[in-house]
Amino acid sequence: MGFTIAGIREIRSGSRRRARSSESTAVAEYTGLWGWAVVPGARAARAGGGRTDCSCGAAACPSPGAHPLDFGRELAAGATLEEAAAAWAETPGAAVLLPVGRSFDILDVPEAAGRVAVARLERMGLPLGPVAVTPTGRALFFVAPGAAAELPDLLYRMGWDDADLDLQPLGAGDHITAPPSDLGGHGPMRWLRPPCLDTAGCPPQARLLLGTLAYVCNRSGA
Repeated sequence: MGFTIAGIREIRSGSRRRARSSESTAVAEYTGLWGWAVVPGARAARAGGGRTDCSCGAAACPSPGAHPLDFGRELAAGATLEEAAAAWAETPGAAVLLPVGRSFDILDVPEAAGRVAVARLERMGLPLGPVAVTPTGRALFFVAPGAAAELPDLLYRMGWDDADLDLQPLGAGDHITAPPSDLGGHGPMRWLRPPCLDTAGCPPQARLLLGTLAYVCNRSGA
């Protein structure tokens, strides 16, 4: 039987308080400083036989520890630390998820290619928004909303439409797990480029980064 949110209460109280404080602070930062909505997400834990159980309680959850909780309430942009702490107290142990397609879309590439792209883009002086890295070896570039819908046309116009690129867009209806939360039992999310006041609320247009991202992904695949 999989564990549930209630099962998280069995964690040592000191560890629970530290984790909750860290994530409540992160939530308040995301909503108050960067203007992002936040959603409580499920947690995952490794079980016997290599199985991963999800705190949502579903026996065959398709995305263990990587989806919003049905009973969790979204925290709107602008929430204070007190409001964040109160919201997370309603769903103890919840992961921090960010809805995609509102303030930003995501371009998801292999981490190695993403690190190369960040270095190249910085040398070129091109604008960069936040970039997160996953424990599973991916880099998530925050770009202006609409990128997911525009990506096929952008790749076509840049001549990359026929290339076998490991480059995936995330848009409206998707969510990403945000640092410092754990991603599906694999480990914590981290920032490669943390959000800042200049770019969090106004990430760059995808077309400004796409040529470099496509190039390094193509080189990585080759």
